[in-house]
Amino acid sequence: MSSAPVIAAVDGSDDSDRALDWAVDAARRRAAPLRVVHVRQFAAWGQGDVMIADLPEVEGDPVLDQARARIGDATGLAAVEYVAVEGVPSAVLPELGQDAALLVLGSRGRGGFASLLLGSNGVAAARDADCPVVVVPRPDRRATGDGTNAPGPRVVLGVHVDSPDDAALDFAFAEAAGEAARVEVIAAYPWPQQTWSAPGQMMPVPVEQQSVEQETRTLTERFLAPHQERYPGVRTEIRVLPGDAAGHLVAASGGARLVVVGRHRRRLLAPGRMTGSVTQAVLLHAASPIAVVPPAPAGEE
Repeated sequence: MSSAPVIAAVDGSDDSDRALDWAVDAARRRAAPLRVVHVRQFAAWGQGDVMIADLPEVEGDPVLDQARARIGDATGLAAVEYVAVEGVPSAVLPELGQDAALLVLGSRGRGGFASLLLGSNGVAAARDADCPVVVVPRPDRRATGDGTNAPGPRVVLGVHVDSPDDAALDFAFAEAAGEAARVEVIAAYPWPQQTWSAPGQMMPVPVEQQSVEQETRTLTERFLAPHQERYPGVRTEIRVLPGDAAGHLVAASGGARLVVVGRHRRRLLAPGRMTGSVTQAVLLHAASPIAVVPPAPAGEE
């Protein structure tokens, strides 16, 4: 049994109900406790530093009462607790991940604008939380493709061969093992490759596409090898594709159990946390739940 809880952030919306259902299943698979959290919002301009007041087993909170009714007897769950915290959700939600195995939330809660595909709380949590964050999209999202034609459940994993992250790879394999799913690896490479020849002019690079594709596949296989050894029962399928990584991941999300992407590391000239353009695009458009996995701390890879 895992001692770190799976946290479901709820606000009474249909989006958070779907996230709660996903979190319940995730807690069962992990034999982990489930913590259902309602962030009761106050106006950011009326407060100083965010103060989080934990109120375990809160009574009389309609949002938590709704969650209790939806979960019911919680068959198969190690433990369930209901907590209300007060603060600004975009600041509080990332803090919840400090002692969590997983933070799960809907793509947009009650405070989101109808025109937005992903609420600001989801963006903040995916960018700042110390634990993996799963965003469960609305069921009306549609992907342009459905991955491969091979039957059975699958977890889609995006691999950037220039900066692979073991944390994201291990998370994807662990999820696939827990759901008896295969891992469908998407490794994209830029094509056609171009270089500057003169101001305002781009020229093709004299390199064969087959060579670039083979090098990308070789590097991907090398990165995956330790995880394949750790999870020998998980079947892996590698798809090396030219062009837009985000587009390929979104297309593969149709019918997938989960899409797993990594979060950028902090860099010297950009010390703040970033999700990256590919991760943002996947969060906005993928049809399946999306897991954003923070990089492993230095020295733990």
